[in-house]
Amino acid sequence: MRPIPLSLPWFDERERERVARALAGRVAGDGPFCRQVEGRLESQLGAAHVLLTTSCTHALELALLALGVGPGREVVCPSFTFVSTANAILRAGARPVFADIEDLTLGLDPLDVVRRLTPRTAAILPVHYAGVAPNMHALAEIARAHDLAIVEDAAQGLGASYRGRPLGTLGDAGCFSFHETKNLTCGEGGALVLRDDAVAARAEIIREKGTNRSAFLRGQVDKYTWVAEGSSYVLSDLLAAILDAQLDKQDEIARRRATIAGRYATELAGWAESHGVRLPPRLPDREPNHHIFHLLLPDEGRRDRLMQHLRERGIQATFHYVPLHTAPHGRTLGEPLALPVTDRVASTLLRLPLHPLMSEDDVDHVVETVQGAPL
Repeated sequence: MRPIPLSLPWFDERERERVARALAGRVAGDGPFCRQVEGRLESQLGAAHVLLTTSCTHALELALLALGVGPGREVVCPSFTFVSTANAILRAGARPVFADIEDLTLGLDPLDVVRRLTPRTAAILPVHYAGVAPNMHALAEIARAHDLAIVEDAAQGLGASYRGRPLGTLGDAGCFSFHETKNLTCGEGGALVLRDDAVAARAEIIREKGTNRSAFLRGQVDKYTWVAEGSSYVLSDLLAAILDAQLDKQDEIARRRATIAGRYATELAGWAESHGVRLPPRLPDREPNHHIFHLLLPDEGRRDRLMQHLRERGIQATFHYVPLHTAPHGRTLGEPLALPVTDRVASTLLRLPLHPLMSEDDVDHVVETVQGAPL
């Protein structure tokens, strides 16, 4: 069998054709393809404002800056997440406060969020792990009761929904990733979704180095100048051209991923039950996007043995995050924390390959190898 990577983007002549068109015109940021993709995402999400960015990391930073979250404030977020979640808070001048995750969704636990609130808390930053939302209803109630903003880290969430609403549109801001590992990709890229007009206007200026250049490009001013503090978060039109092609085949990518995830869930169900392994939950009020298919093993030893067994047979399977509260830099941010669900999940989770270029034979090989593993 050929090696099976954990993830692999699907590029073809459509991306090449769009890039060629972009090369024939403007290639800088906030160009024609950027505007087209932002419009398509606004329509898909039912969002008032979408701003493309160079990464989800920058989208998170931009969201916090535009919402006025800065020095002296705190933001509650999970420890079970990628470093960008916490880095964005730090780059805005605020302090990340780590909370535990729910056992079911692997997202922020509302009960633990309440325990982490202080008079300095400005926002809650939930992460939609694997495109599955945590209890956003409870988190929204907490936010309303304490006058807090909600910034969604929906890096993995495009195409998924919670109670019929797209992820990334449930809070004050939503942030998406188009990194090469995501369901839709342009290599590196992100998007910020905002519902408030004034916040979006601030974000647009911050994104363009603190200038009103976007207004100038729309013909609203006759020249542009420095009007506020900012940075450079605009996405190149070359990368937006790739995203435009990816959006064309979003439904096909989703179908292929759903088929693979469905086979895993069906064909590994009996094996999982007999070995005490948990498969991803099926929740009636969440529509997944099948970004990740993970297994939760009974303990770290069996997780590591299965991972090694798969890798020896050409299947790239891996754990996920090192919890941020245990990471070297995370330990400098405060007193040691007890986050038992986070620690247990991080030590027992294993991700299986899942991408639209997997063949039926690839899926067969993964399933048979998992079922034959000596645990």
